[in-house]
Amino acid sequence: MKSISCITAALLVEGALAATSGKFSILSMNVAGLPAILNQNDVPGDKTTNALSIGTKFAQYGFDVIHAQEDFNYHASIYQTDNHPFRTATSGGVPLGSGLNTLANLDWVDFKRIKWATCSDASSSDCLTPKGFTFMRLVISGSTDNTTTVYADVYNLHADAGTESADNVARQANINQVAEYIATWSKGNAVLVFGDTNSRYSRTADTAIRSLLANGLRDPWVDLQRGGVVPSVETLCANPSSNNTCETVDKVFFRSSPLATLQADAFRYASSLFLQADGNILSDHNPVNVNFTWSSGSSLRQSKFWGGPHGNWFSDATTLASISKPKPATLTFRGGSRLDNVGVTLKDGTALTHGGTGGTAVSLTLGTSEYWVEAQLCQGQKDGWTRVFYIRAATSSGRTVSSGTATVDCMSFSAPSGWQIVGFLGQAGDEVDQLAFVYAPK
Repeated sequence: MKSISCITAALLVEGALAATSGKFSILSMNVAGLPAILNQNDVPGDKTTNALSIGTKFAQYGFDVIHAQEDFNYHASIYQTDNHPFRTATSGGVPLGSGLNTLANLDWVDFKRIKWATCSDASSSDCLTPKGFTFMRLVISGSTDNTTTVYADVYNLHADAGTESADNVARQANINQVAEYIATWSKGNAVLVFGDTNSRYSRTADTAIRSLLANGLRDPWVDLQRGGVVPSVETLCANPSSNNTCETVDKVFFRSSPLATLQADAFRYASSLFLQADGNILSDHNPVNVNFTWSSGSSLRQSKFWGGPHGNWFSDATTLASISKPKPATLTFRGGSRLDNVGVTLKDGTALTHGGTGGTAVSLTLGTSEYWVEAQLCQGQKDGWTRVFYIRAATSSGRTVSSGTATVDCMSFSAPSGWQIVGFLGQAGDEVDQLAFVYAPK
């Protein structure tokens, strides 16, 4: 049962233009990879053999994005039999690693591991390892000419376990830490969060996962299996589960953005796909599978990123989405040895600017029927960080404006036919570290 979406995605990356819609599948699985001497996870059989089987099944079913939790001391066996082209490097076994890894048919940028600020050993040894969450910008679809790229910010998590008072406090803090990170680092972006929350809606103490729903995220299980109603009565799942309406602690959340729409089409517990040859389970958790449909924004799209993942995240997408037919009236850049600041002032007076105050300012005022349609960015190294050193903008009238210092490592961008550059996404501090462009129809 190979995933059709991964084959489609591969063909699109090879072509000149990115697709504007498609499908992809995800799987969340706690792989029960704690050392056998610490925890057998109520799973029969040898853990190394089971890990080899899990990797084989990952390869067999070809889910496009797989998040693994508790991927500790048997990690190498899973990777030995898996064949996904993109895989995170392990952070180590117990007690060094977080047990969080991703295997995918799709590439990503800006991968990070973040440790929980709060943990509890009240019920189990949750503080033994640096549990937490991971972050990446998944490339759902991209073009070889950099015209457009579709991203989603993807999070993998493993929250504190147990139901003692201290566990509840720690777990609430964990989920809230993810929510705060999303608010800061995923502003303006589509988001997918999935993993082992160790939470259930039906527990009165687990309120943080409900707050995720209240803040714009959706749960495919609630939408597709529970009729949109968050349960208040606990219905525990067997393992393997014989139905999809019972509740587990392994959950999926998602949201769309002005740049990309996500729609959950199907939810299931994929338990029957992950069994030993004798019918026994491979993990003490039911794997969760959700299939998604995606589409690029109808009024806003973006380019590929250039530069390095440093500085503070910014996005003009939310502001631009609130403006009818945005059009730059003035382009203003600041630079010297490197690019310090980028900005546009729209025809309605909205100013979008990012970076520091250094360098020399240059500006270009556009005519009424003149559009910003092309750009070039150059990157280089400064103090061990990759930063944007140079920008050059070209309009539909052939006029140009540039700032900073060109390097040999450059990339050109062109707005899609009938579209224009209207704003930015990226990361910056005193200088511009990373940059992508937001497009809108002319």
